[in-house]
Amino acid sequence: MSKSGGATRWAIVAMVFFAIMLNYVDRQILALLKPTLEAEFHWSNQDYANMVSAFQFSAAVAFLGTGWFIDRVGLRLGFAIGVAVWSIAGMAHAFATGVLGFVIARVVLGAAESIGTPAAVKSAATYFRQEDRSIALGVGNTAPNVGAIVTPLAIPFVAIALGWKAAFLIAGGLGLVWVVAWFAIRVRPVASDGAEPAPVAWTSLLRDRKVLALAIAKVLSDQVWFFMLSWLPDLFHRLFGLPQGTVGLPVALVYVFAALGALTGGWLPTRLMAMGWSVDRARKVTLLIYALLILPVSLVLVVSSPWSAALLLGLGLFAHQGFSTNLFGFATDVFPARVVGSAIGMAAFCGNMWSIGLIQLAAVSIAYGWGYGPLLAICSGSYLLALAFIQLLVPTIVPVDEAERGTVSAH
Repeated sequence: MSKSGGATRWAIVAMVFFAIMLNYVDRQILALLKPTLEAEFHWSNQDYANMVSAFQFSAAVAFLGTGWFIDRVGLRLGFAIGVAVWSIAGMAHAFATGVLGFVIARVVLGAAESIGTPAAVKSAATYFRQEDRSIALGVGNTAPNVGAIVTPLAIPFVAIALGWKAAFLIAGGLGLVWVVAWFAIRVRPVASDGAEPAPVAWTSLLRDRKVLALAIAKVLSDQVWFFMLSWLPDLFHRLFGLPQGTVGLPVALVYVFAALGALTGGWLPTRLMAMGWSVDRARKVTLLIYALLILPVSLVLVVSSPWSAALLLGLGLFAHQGFSTNLFGFATDVFPARVVGSAIGMAAFCGNMWSIGLIQLAAVSIAYGWGYGPLLAICSGSYLLALAFIQLLVPTIVPVDEAERGTVSAH
C-alpha cells in the first residue's frame, strides 16, 4: 500500500541515513583491520596504499556515471542495486587470499558506493517538498560521520570476538538486509512527474571559473578527508602504540567532532545572512573560520596522550566538515539547479582522483622515515589555499536568481 503521511515519509530519510552510514562502515573496515591483515598477509605499507588507491580511483571514475545511472533506472531500483553490489563486494573481502583479491574487492566496492551521494539527493527531491528538503539532506549529511564513529567502536571488537572475516561478512550482510527493507517501504513521491532533465553543456561548464574554483577547493579539501579515513587508525597505532582493541575509541571521538562540524556548517552562514550579511561575506567568512580551525592539526606530533591527539584531529575534521558543507553551499549559490549536479560531479571526480596522491604519499613518507609530519602539514594548510583560489577565481559570490534556479524533480 502506498503511503503519503509525513511520519512514513521520514522513513525514507532513515533509510538513506542507514545506507550512507553502512557505506562508510564498509569502506573503513580495511583501515581498522590493517594491523591484523598486515600480519596475516605480510602486506607492506605500499600494498595497503595501493588497495586504498584502487578504491579511490574506482569511486572517482564511477562518480561521473552514477548520477546518470540512478536517473536511468529509477531511484527505487537503482539505489537498491547500488547497496546490494557494495554489500556483496564488502563481504567478498572475507574470501580474499592476497593483495590482488583485496584490490578487486575494493574496486567493486568503490564503484558501487559512489551511487550513495546522488541517490541521497534524489531521495530528498523525490519524497520531500522544497521546504523540507534541506532538513532531509542535513540529516543525511551526518551519516558519513556516524558511520565513521560506529565503525571504530564496533569493528575491532567484532574482529577480536569472531575473527576479521566475520567483520566483513556482518557489515555486508546488514546492507543486504537494508535492500529488503527498502523494497518493503512504500511512500508516495511528492515529485512523481518532475521536469525533464535539462541538457548540460559540459564544454561551457569546463570553461566556467566557478567550476574551476569549486574543483580546486574540492581537490584541496577532499584529500584531507580521504587521507584521514585511510590512515587515521594507523596514525594512532604508530604514535601511541594503541592495540587494535582500543584504537577505535579515540578514532570515534575524532568523528564525533566531524559530525558536529557538518551540523554547524549549515547553521553558521544561515545565521550570518539572517543578520543582514551578504551571501558573499557570510559564505567566505564561514569558510575562513573553518580554514583557520584546522591549522593546529600538526601539533598531534608533539602531544603525549592519544586523547589530546584525538581532540586536535577532531578539531581538524570538525573544520573539514564545516568547510565542505559550505563548498556545497557555494555551489548552490552560484550554479542554477539544472547544472549544479554536473558541477558538483566534476568537482567530486577531481577531489577523489587527487586524493590518491596523498594516500600514496603517506606510504612513501612512512617508508622513508618521514612519518606523518609532512602529511599533517599539507592538511593544515590546504583549506586556506582552497579559500585563496575561491577568492581569486570568484572575487564576489553573486547568487543565481531564484527564478533561474528552476525546479528540479526526480523520478
